[in-house]
Amino acid sequence: MSKNLRLDSIGQIHISVNDIDRAVAFYRDVLGMKFLFDVPGQSMAFFDCGGVRLYLGRAESDAFRSKPLIYYRVDDIHEARQALGERGVAFEGEPHVVHKTETHELWLAAFKDTEGNWVLLMSEVRMS
Repeated sequence: MSKNLRLDSIGQIHISVNDIDRAVAFYRDVLGMKFLFDVPGQSMAFFDCGGVRLYLGRAESDAFRSKPLIYYRVDDIHEARQALGERGVAFEGEPHVVHKTETHELWLAAFKDTEGNWVLLMSEVRMS
């Protein structure tokens, strides 16, 4: 193995779901993610998320159940929260600043998907 090997590119992220149809409808219709394909006869569906494949599927056992915490980058967190709220997403509070530097503020807003997984929006806002 090369000593120069670095893992610096994510190809796919798995999110465990119980109800694949409900989860697909949420990620496709509510969050607006690009649906790629599903696997007929199996609880598997795939989406494109900025070049990273998002895999929704039923875990084969509890040992393989994923507990992801994914942060989706948005330009305007208040606008994104409002748009998703209009689509029925229930947020856990208002967007808020979690970190500041001399040049940026990091804002977060959280909600759960239909399967109880936490989903977060993040926005890095340049200070004027």
